[in-house]
Amino acid sequence: MRESWKGARAFWGSFVFMAPKQASRNWLTFANVLTLSRLAAAPFLFIAIWGGSSGLALFFFVFGAVSDLVDGAVARRRGEVSRLGGLLDHATDATFVSAGLLALALRSEITVWLPIGVAAAFIQYVLDSRIHENRALRASQLGRWNGIAYFVFLGLVVVRDGMGFPGTGTLAVAAGAWFLLALTLVSMLDRALATARARPS
Repeated sequence: MRESWKGARAFWGSFVFMAPKQASRNWLTFANVLTLSRLAAAPFLFIAIWGGSSGLALFFFVFGAVSDLVDGAVARRRGEVSRLGGLLDHATDATFVSAGLLALALRSEITVWLPIGVAAAFIQYVLDSRIHENRALRASQLGRWNGIAYFVFLGLVVVRDGMGFPGTGTLAVAAGAWFLLALTLVSMLDRALATARARPS
């Protein structure tokens, strides 16, 4: 138990280290609490989708989507915008959609490579942004659209199940997942090329 606690503290310490030191001292803002509530909902979304509890899955998805729409506006209105908040928001979005997509993959509705790709794209985003060097987050236009597409795709499946039509459009869902995976790989390649071009020769 002691070793597990040490490991958890080390993981949290590395996460905080990646954010600017001045932001880490005041990370518990109202906007970040909203973001953390979405993060807390991610495992429940996973369990609900995987277990076929369509009503609960719809509830947790709507909760996550609303909190994602609201937390940024709250941060701007209350003057709580920070690079730490931006990192936390992106990490939570990646975790939330990856959890839902992984549940769909375990139900054999989509390829498991999609949630893996989403997680890999987020890791690349963090490393490329060099948060630990106190540099600004570097979001790409294609990456932003992909982030929206992940939510829309997952939402369509969750709403379909919640309306009582599970299994409808199976081929379309599977094809949509492969299409999103292709867009994810293109986005990652685009970011890698942009990073390579930005390096001093």
